[in-house]
Amino acid sequence: MRISNLFLPTLKEAPEAEAKSHQLMLRAALITKMTPGFYNYLPLGVKVLKRIEEIIREEVEKDFQEVLFSTFSNVDNYGYVFFNMLKEKVRSYKDLPLKFYQINTRYKDEQKPKHGLLKSKEFRIKEAYSFHSRLEELDETFYNMHKAYQRIFERCSLNYKEIKDDDCISFIVESDLGDFETVYCSNCGYQENLERVPTCYFDLEKEEQMKDIKKVKTPGIKTIEELVNFFREDSKKIAKTLIYKADDKVIAVMVRGDRDVSELKVKDYLNCISLELADEDIVKKATGAEVGFAGPIGINVDMLLVDYEVKNTKNMIVGANQTGYHIINVNYGRDFEGILGDFRKFTPYDKCPVCGFDVSIKKGIEVGRIVKLKDKYSKKMSINFVDNDGKEKSIVIGYYYININKLLFSIVEQNNDEKGIIWPISVSPYKVIIIPVNIKDSLQMEISEEIYKNLKDMGVEVLIDDRNERAGVKFNDADLIGIPMRIIVGKKINEGVLEFKFRNSSEVEEVEIEKIYDKIKF
Repeated sequence: MRISNLFLPTLKEAPEAEAKSHQLMLRAALITKMTPGFYNYLPLGVKVLKRIEEIIREEVEKDFQEVLFSTFSNVDNYGYVFFNMLKEKVRSYKDLPLKFYQINTRYKDEQKPKHGLLKSKEFRIKEAYSFHSRLEELDETFYNMHKAYQRIFERCSLNYKEIKDDDCISFIVESDLGDFETVYCSNCGYQENLERVPTCYFDLEKEEQMKDIKKVKTPGIKTIEELVNFFREDSKKIAKTLIYKADDKVIAVMVRGDRDVSELKVKDYLNCISLELADEDIVKKATGAEVGFAGPIGINVDMLLVDYEVKNTKNMIVGANQTGYHIINVNYGRDFEGILGDFRKFTPYDKCPVCGFDVSIKKGIEVGRIVKLKDKYSKKMSINFVDNDGKEKSIVIGYYYININKLLFSIVEQNNDEKGIIWPISVSPYKVIIIPVNIKDSLQMEISEEIYKNLKDMGVEVLIDDRNERAGVKFNDADLIGIPMRIIVGKKINEGVLEFKFRNSSEVEEVEIEKIYDKIKF
């Protein structure tokens, strides 16, 4: 491709972007912003995207069939599209196993989109499902997909970590920009998704005596911070009640005011498919009040989950289920009861659940995940088959996804310097860029065109910078867009000598014209 024909609106700066990788993707003309959370891919960006998707296809197609389902759906979980198809088509164990994948565009109502492709409202995703009659078959497919993911990320030259538990492996790129938090213990080596880390609970009896409950008028006081200031109490003495829609049920979860609910723990306990905060209408039906005044006494929900710490807190402040009111001196067991459990998020102040030592919490980007769903969904949705013994059984399911936007973002995040992107050869939009220093020099252009033609004939994807620009502009753009190999045709061409360098090295090597092709290595 001739750069004179390439749409390449590079930028010197991208002031609206905070993350370096976002800045580079804008400056290198990979993407351009349309509206908040939505980006258009430009020619170079499309080529990189296709490279990544080609790698994914090559590894996944060994065992899975590609499909492409409509994105016109009013369901939040697109897995239902697969499941409904399965209910219609699968009857017998003879129809199994089935393994499908698709690469498609998804939409998410990201409330605060930022950092470009990292937290966008529209994103590319590879998702796959496998359906089996036996758990042993799922285990084998899970193992094979695990190896496939390792090959995919290694081919993308990605540095990543695996966070594992019994039925799930998350592939994490360490980054302060990510929202996936991992707990690490340097003493015993424990590591786990923060949402899943069990919290230590000590059932200590407090000497504080129970006081009489009292309803207090709190007009417009809704948040924990406002309650702390109003009552002049520590947030540990306040209990917040959050209301969720869990599948077709409405549930409430109580944690201490200084804690956050671990929605993953709640979801695991309930074994539900979907869990989301209830909207205002559901909250009003459950409490009879506006959002911000929910409490455990008299709440109308299908289930009340209470974190262990709440049970052990004496004379709490809780919502009164009446707009503008809270209740003080509330105690578990005397004034309300619920299902006790570990429902709070782990914090940096908690200790390692294995050895009791201090831990660190690191942020990362979850670029992919593989999960053994087993029969969780199939039982709830009656996705069954008739086995060879004539009995009807639930299909066993595996789920495997890669967020391609986050993968692309992470590749740029890990491969750059002060001058621009440094593409791994496997995903680079072009492998080689040829730069004639002076296009008015007929010999420079003649040799550049000859090398350009020969490389194309060799099947090498190559750029030639045939623009009438200063050499400095060409070199700066070449650094910015990050093409791995550079051939410079300059003044020494009269001696039959070219200059060759790799983008990830400062070393420039002089090479004879006829030997330049030996340098082009993938």
